[in-house]
Amino acid sequence: MNPFLSRTLKAYRNTFQALATYPPVLNMEDNWKFTQRLEGIVMDHTNDIPTMAKGFQECSRYMSSNDISDFLNHAIRSRIAVRLIAEQHIALSHALRESGLEVLQDTGVVDMHCSPAQMVRMCSKFVADLCEATLGISPTIVVDGHVDATFPYVPVHLEFALTELLKNAFRATVEHHQHNVSKKLPPIIVTISSPPEINKMIRVPMLTIRIRDQGGGVAPSNLPVIFSYAFTTSGRNNDGHDQEDDSSGGPYAAQQVGGIAAFGDGGQGEGNLFGEITGKGLQTGMGTLSGLGYGLPLAKLYATYFGGDLQLVSLYNHGTDVFLSLRCLQQTDASII
Repeated sequence: MNPFLSRTLKAYRNTFQALATYPPVLNMEDNWKFTQRLEGIVMDHTNDIPTMAKGFQECSRYMSSNDISDFLNHAIRSRIAVRLIAEQHIALSHALRESGLEVLQDTGVVDMHCSPAQMVRMCSKFVADLCEATLGISPTIVVDGHVDATFPYVPVHLEFALTELLKNAFRATVEHHQHNVSKKLPPIIVTISSPPEINKMIRVPMLTIRIRDQGGGVAPSNLPVIFSYAFTTSGRNNDGHDQEDDSSGGPYAAQQVGGIAAFGDGGQGEGNLFGEITGKGLQTGMGTLSGLGYGLPLAKLYATYFGGDLQLVSLYNHGTDVFLSLRCLQQTDASII
């Protein structure tokens, strides 16, 4: 009965009907027409998650948090899978049409040489600009460890997770030290640990990124629910108590996440279809999730989708360490997908 959830359900019904009744693809020209239709469908579902977030926010008094989390985890995992298939088909079809069969080996949504350090620097620049625009100041960032490491991964998944984690670290650092304006903000340290290789074979197919801040940590009362949907520290003090109402979603309500690392040239033009925000207004796409508590659970969902993990260790009144472990996709068993 909720209008936001009803809108999402209607969109899925329309998409299913469009795909189920689409005529058979018999040649390359048919495939190109189908690809164009598929691009439109992908764009039609850009706002599904924020729309559902609004719906479940309104329905939270009628449903338990466990029921909401179970449904959203299942629905969003399914959405990730469907979008990966759709975007892979779109990427390959564009490559075929533009360059032919010889480019297909290096084409698709998986970057075989994804650089975590490069992704961290790109995401941190965006978050720093956002932090300065909304809070007036931002901390510096230090990237150390295996800064030259690369691994096969879906860049836009890593981009979303990093942006969410860095956003939390930046905001916590500024707010924890805001009363001591004469002191320089402590830096956020991002350490990259690549999997060891023995005889050029990866034995432990996990690359781990640690994000360490001195933003005061997470209140013990909040730790059990830190990865729950609809829980947010926006509008709360460090001790977990509510501040004044923050219906705008906090200082990051204008967040624009995703799309920069999409395949293509990273701009807003053709080929940048996987990004859910690029070129959109401030209140579209994932931006409307800010302040709704979806950042951390979504980042964890993206991390665990291919068998990775996201863990948080809080040193209350000092800072937080977040460990983002990602499975190298060339070592991923097909059953995980």
